[in-house]
Amino acid sequence: MSQPVTSYAITVLGHDRPGIIAETTDRIAGLGLNLEDSTMTLLRGHFAMMLVCAGEASDDEIRAALAPLTVDGTLGVTVREVPAEDAAGGPGAPWVLTVHGGDRPGIVSAVVAEVARVGGNITDLTTRLAGDLYLLVAEIDLPVEADEAALEAAIKTAATALGVGATLRPADADEL
Repeated sequence: MSQPVTSYAITVLGHDRPGIIAETTDRIAGLGLNLEDSTMTLLRGHFAMMLVCAGEASDDEIRAALAPLTVDGTLGVTVREVPAEDAAGGPGAPWVLTVHGGDRPGIVSAVVAEVARVGGNITDLTTRLAGDLYLLVAEIDLPVEADEAALEAAIKTAATALGVGATLRPADADEL
């Protein structure tokens, strides 16, 4: 008798080295899990990957299969069951927010607070610091009833107060 199909969120974090993605996905595939969603990035030389997988393996089987990745202590792995959810976006429209300027604390929190205030959902967010230049790029879904012009004005006000620039524009479907 087979187990029901279950979805899991798996994170792999730690010191970067070649082969982490290959080893992780090989072990996941070896359990018969389907890799449904993933993101990976390097954060100042540290590897960060999140995966959503589905299959009949248990969380204990997944942990056991991924345990060899953690043996040397440079990587940490977590496995968490997550409810199955529709990956489709909401009824709103996709937008792209960019913020750029001199680095200082509070840029992300001040700008994304304006998005949250109108019920917007951030679906992807990337920040980079290059010297003193800070860059934020976020993909957001705004509810149908959101006043985009008022949101853009609020974001620009928050950005100006921090000494940075910001733009909000509709996303081109080819970009997402």
